[in-house]
Amino acid sequence: MTGATQAREQRARFRDVFASGEWTAIWLAYLLSIAGDQLAKVALTVLVYQRTGSPLWTALTYALTYLPWVIGGLWLSGLADRYPRRTVMITCDVIRAVLVGAMALPGVPLVAMGALIFGVTLLNAPFTSARSAERAAILTGDAYALGVAVSTITNQVGTVAGFAGGGAVVAALAPRGALAIDAATFAFSALVLRLGVRARPAAMRRDRRQRSVARQLGDGARLVFRSDQLRTAMLLGWLMAFYTVPEALAVPYAVHLRGGAIAAGLVFAAGPAGNAVGSAAFGRLVPAPRRMAWAPALSVSSCAVLALCALPLNLTASVLVFFVSGVLAAYQVAANAAFIMAVPNDQRGQAYGLASTGLQVSQGLAYVAAGAAALVLSPADVIVTMGAAGALAALWVISQHRLHLPALPSE
Repeated sequence: MTGATQAREQRARFRDVFASGEWTAIWLAYLLSIAGDQLAKVALTVLVYQRTGSPLWTALTYALTYLPWVIGGLWLSGLADRYPRRTVMITCDVIRAVLVGAMALPGVPLVAMGALIFGVTLLNAPFTSARSAERAAILTGDAYALGVAVSTITNQVGTVAGFAGGGAVVAALAPRGALAIDAATFAFSALVLRLGVRARPAAMRRDRRQRSVARQLGDGARLVFRSDQLRTAMLLGWLMAFYTVPEALAVPYAVHLRGGAIAAGLVFAAGPAGNAVGSAAFGRLVPAPRRMAWAPALSVSSCAVLALCALPLNLTASVLVFFVSGVLAAYQVAANAAFIMAVPNDQRGQAYGLASTGLQVSQGLAYVAAGAAALVLSPADVIVTMGAAGALAALWVISQHRLHLPALPSE
């Protein structure tokens, strides 16, 4: 038997991933979470605008669905290591179901609504950290990387479909009805996790659980930033802030092309759609060692291809460029797997929370910078500039260290 034949036989397949009932349960809970999150964002912004008529209040409401990540990612992600991860996920789901259900009640003041939104979003960090760490305990090796690809596809397709379908649901049921559905998705997710995922003890040793949250956060930060492997994988992940700028500028870019809402929707969807396709192909068809070898070039290319926007592109060509950028960004499958597999099991929750917080902050800063630059430059020029900056940042990251995939021990 040749080496190539052995590699093909050892390479994981999508059915290998879904053969695990536990992973399938977590994936289903993830799908419900995405659908509910997008539905809630549409419903909340519509509800606030109906009550206030203020674009400012509407924008602040939308911002409140992102800002708590900074707090939750740093201070609450460690809960996924201190306590059993299934328990953390179920508890977060139950609390979020109650909070969102309260939002659906008539007459809730806007201040209370903001506090409820903040609380719901705050719990996203420990839930996501626990889910990511638990997946690494269920799937190992190439199957884990393919599971990451499946999750990426689910997120990208679910986000686009959720925003599109959310408007229709809100129109049919009114914002409060849509929020009630969102509360039900959290409750059903908790039930799926309770029935489909087996209980495991807390990953962190008892003596380490006695340390303060601040000390645990410091331990996680030292682990990530002192490790070449973790730091490189994390920084490659943060490059998402550069190549997703076309999504942040979708509306002004469409206007720049003399298009309307449909054109803006196509610009917004092109990158996520390309990433869904690229992640499926990259995770399934490219062997693990080659994924690591390709990741540096793909990380540079996913940003550099945006330089094509310097040409006088029409809508079709622009959408194609953003789609290709999304396809090339499939290297994130390799970066994610390399990061999680290099973290000791008892610190995966905290480490993932730190990386996710950095991603949220970097995206926010990049989008603000892009929006400010668009006041004096054309949207196309801003996209070109941010793409070039991302390519240079990628070159700097990969010039420092090489990314490799360590073996993930069975648990």
